[in-house]
Amino acid sequence: MSEQITTINPATEEEIAQYQLMTDTEVTEAIEKCHAAFTGWRTRSAAERADVMRAIGQGLRDNADAMAKLMTREMGKLLTQSHQEIELCAQICDWTAGNGPDALKVEKRDIGEGQTGHIVYSPIGVIYGIQPWNYPAYQVVRYSIANLMAGNGVLLKHASNVTGSGEMLGRIYREAGLPENLFTVLRASHDQSDAVIEHDLVRGVTLTGSPVAGEVVGAKAAKALKKTVLELGSNDAYIVLEDADLDVAVKACVQGRVYNNGETCIAAKRFVVVDAIYDAFREKFVAAMKGLKAGDPTADDSDIGPMARKDLRDELHEQVQESVKNGATILAGGEMPDGKGYFYPATVLEDVTAGQPAYDDELFGPVAALIRAKDAEDAMRIANDSRFGLGGGIFSRDVDKAVEMAAAHFDTGMVFVNGFGLANPAMPFGGVKRSGYGREHGGFGLHEFVNAKAIHVTET
Repeated sequence: MSEQITTINPATEEEIAQYQLMTDTEVTEAIEKCHAAFTGWRTRSAAERADVMRAIGQGLRDNADAMAKLMTREMGKLLTQSHQEIELCAQICDWTAGNGPDALKVEKRDIGEGQTGHIVYSPIGVIYGIQPWNYPAYQVVRYSIANLMAGNGVLLKHASNVTGSGEMLGRIYREAGLPENLFTVLRASHDQSDAVIEHDLVRGVTLTGSPVAGEVVGAKAAKALKKTVLELGSNDAYIVLEDADLDVAVKACVQGRVYNNGETCIAAKRFVVVDAIYDAFREKFVAAMKGLKAGDPTADDSDIGPMARKDLRDELHEQVQESVKNGATILAGGEMPDGKGYFYPATVLEDVTAGQPAYDDELFGPVAALIRAKDAEDAMRIANDSRFGLGGGIFSRDVDKAVEMAAAHFDTGMVFVNGFGLANPAMPFGGVKRSGYGREHGGFGLHEFVNAKAIHVTET
């Protein structure tokens, strides 16, 4: 008998469902069937594929209530935020359907010497995605819709604790008209996942996860000479300059830290505030964080739901304790609560310096690190003093100055000025340094796993 996956509601610690892991034979057959479906799909016109992407977006909206409730049960995000996630996914489908055909059309270039160049973006085959639990729908839609639009087949290994969400997405895709087996959810073990990466019919691998997972998956794919896109963790810094609107900055920074229960790779995590307004920011920020309520994610009066798993909460608490041991001060929260559910309070740490987890590492939960900077230059130095480089933010009334700082100095893939953001279908998404490589959204994801084929035509 194959092993089982058991999903648990993190708010109640009660079992939701059980799922059987696939056998090795079933995994291999799934890869082969996906490739067979790809051979037909690749011949469809971009316009035909776009119609299916648009239908998937509508399918997500039609199933939003059921999908949102399942996502909240499986990983604990606020129900309102589950609905927001599904709407973002539908918008990604709409954007891809509307812009994909132009992004994939043949380009012609005059290349001189009586020659014309044709650049053709050809699909390459089956793309394997290994995705995490924190955005059960978005993480899947982000890579799969671009690759399906490009003409590829897609395999998904979802995080085990959101297995039900992955299965529901597969059903929505099929009901929207996607050919059978073209998008396949694999209920696979780590050893089976390694075999998927090595399989000859798998042509590319994409992972969203931790830097350690990125190292492992990237190395295995590289050994098999397969391209990867890696979206990894970060400890994004949000800089608050002297001329910032404090109320705007505090509201956005609180939202940026606790949205999705703080379990977001591109969440605001380190808050670097210049000395001139540090005390004023701290007072407002700490008060706002103390006012947040952790509770039932389906209740209207809850500001934060539970963390997704017990081990994740334990690890976060250990990071807080280790930071305090090395000099940090707790201004709010920081205590492990009693009772059912994997809840953790909104927490603020001060006196955060290098050598503490709150400064050096990613704290994947509702814990904020306050850092004092001398001035704007010092704030940017602190922001860039990180192994990571996914996102970041700048608050200033001088928007031109903030944009110039972001463009010239912020060593990240994304910067948000005077606000907190997650993703936009029209803008590239991805990071640098140990936050990974490759880009998704904004048309960039459409070109990650295609063959940019050069055809040279000599005039006769």
